[in-house]
Amino acid sequence: MTTQTVSAPEVYQGQFGEFTITKGDRHGVIIYRSGLMLAAICFAVGSALVLFYPNPTTLKLLTPLYACFSLGLGISLLTIHIYMVELHRTLQVFWLIGSISAIILGITSSEPLAITIYTQPLTLLGVGFTFAALTGIYFKEAFCFNRLETKLLTPIVPLLLLGHLVGILPTQLEQLLLGTWAILFVIFAMRKAVQAIPPDIGDKSVFAYLKAKRSAKV
Repeated sequence: MTTQTVSAPEVYQGQFGEFTITKGDRHGVIIYRSGLMLAAICFAVGSALVLFYPNPTTLKLLTPLYACFSLGLGISLLTIHIYMVELHRTLQVFWLIGSISAIILGITSSEPLAITIYTQPLTLLGVGFTFAALTGIYFKEAFCFNRLETKLLTPIVPLLLLGHLVGILPTQLEQLLLGTWAILFVIFAMRKAVQAIPPDIGDKSVFAYLKAKRSAKV
């Protein structure tokens, strides 16, 4: 008879004490990254259709692609690890506002959602909240992991959307920014897919400390 040795989970030293990483923690990170990958692929495909195949048939695909993009982003925002609960909830609320706005536009407009947003820039005052939430993820990743692509994406997204909203960007520059955004988003998602899992979980002792602090206040 042979005996199997079950290795004990690795113990990490956090700022406020020791902690271990569970299988559930790892699954959460995988789900977070899967949501990012889904969002990135859908965004890149949609951007390619707009830039290289802008005809009525392909543009009809933009609405389901946007829906899958938004779903992936929502999954990521549900499972992302952010120490500041208020910031985490704010990004989720932004996503919800943007999603509701997109649903209303999709129902009330006879054109594909992307065409409606492009031809009616004021719709970004609603749908744009989704991209504000996405920019929040870029900023978090740039701050925590010093990633070049997210450092570039953090200003590119508001520059493109706000520039289109106020009508100050020429079409060629908008196309360049959109293409750059799509490429960098895919690079970001692919690099996240091969990154070690523990850094995405963060210091669990900080989460425990902040939770205890909130409980003490209550």
